[in-house]
Amino acid sequence: MKAIGYKQSLPITHPESLIDVTLTQPIATGRDLLIKVSAIAVNPADYKVRLTMPPANGDVKVIGWDAVGEVIATGDKVSQFKPGDHVYYAGDITRSGSNAEFQLVDERLVGFKPKSLSNAEAAALPLTAITAWELLFEHLGIKQQSPGTATQSNEVILVVGAAGGVGSIFVQLAKTITGATVIGTASRESSSEWVKKLGADYVVDHTQPLTAQIEALNIGPVTHVASLNSTDTYFESYTEVLAPFGKIAMIDDPAALDVTKLKLKSLSLHWEFMFARSMFNAVDMQAQSDLLNRVADLVDQGYLKTTLGQHMGEINAANLRAAHSELEAGRAIGKIVLEGF
Repeated sequence: MKAIGYKQSLPITHPESLIDVTLTQPIATGRDLLIKVSAIAVNPADYKVRLTMPPANGDVKVIGWDAVGEVIATGDKVSQFKPGDHVYYAGDITRSGSNAEFQLVDERLVGFKPKSLSNAEAAALPLTAITAWELLFEHLGIKQQSPGTATQSNEVILVVGAAGGVGSIFVQLAKTITGATVIGTASRESSSEWVKKLGADYVVDHTQPLTAQIEALNIGPVTHVASLNSTDTYFESYTEVLAPFGKIAMIDDPAALDVTKLKLKSLSLHWEFMFARSMFNAVDMQAQSDLLNRVADLVDQGYLKTTLGQHMGEINAANLRAAHSELEAGRAIGKIVLEGF
């Protein structure tokens, strides 16, 4: 099968940072599905792993954790899917990834693809939808309401980095199935317009002091923060704008945080890592399949839309290098998708 991988961790400008290779097609056993990959999306996790996790002994490492495809074979313990099903998923960071024609994925991490979306549109959603869902409902503890009929609550969520992949679906989920007021951050006109279209009630500029901008909105204190990048930069601002007993949930990797600043307001800090369930074979791994199916239903009912920002062509090493470069430069709005081999 065709695949794209790497043999050593190299800068994305190096022609061998990602290379086209031919590998043996895997075989499904147990609870695994063998999926023929149709489209993929690229995430910051891809380039972070590429730069920090070189394969051993000159092997080829295949990465990628967003895909849409067709089930072509199932292991003997699979109960939820059958050959011919069209699915979407983010997979398991400890296993070979989706930058290949065929991939093995545990069925408990897989959902049925939204019927109303193309393969490319659906590929933009899995990793960020799982991350946003776990942030919103498991870490921040926001209560779900019926879609389209949410009653306004007293919750005010600040979403820092709202124009990115996770932010793009987080804002939509918050506005669709919670009653919270959503403040998104963006710095460019294009990204600000994107966040407004997704449904944010307010947009502030994260290159300027946050506290003064949020106070000027005159909507009361922030109760929850979704910190999607540069947590160390904004951490003190969070402690200023949050109400007592407020919550911060982050997904990035700050070098250091002074958590003593949380004490006076009795604030709590949460860390979201969507691969935690699959890495440790958690007893509730099925929760990711369930939430992907829930997201697909919300998409097909018209409540959520794809977060596809840019389609960069076929799945090959040259195009993947370009996609990694775009993400590393911080220029992407929404998700970058590639399709077909």
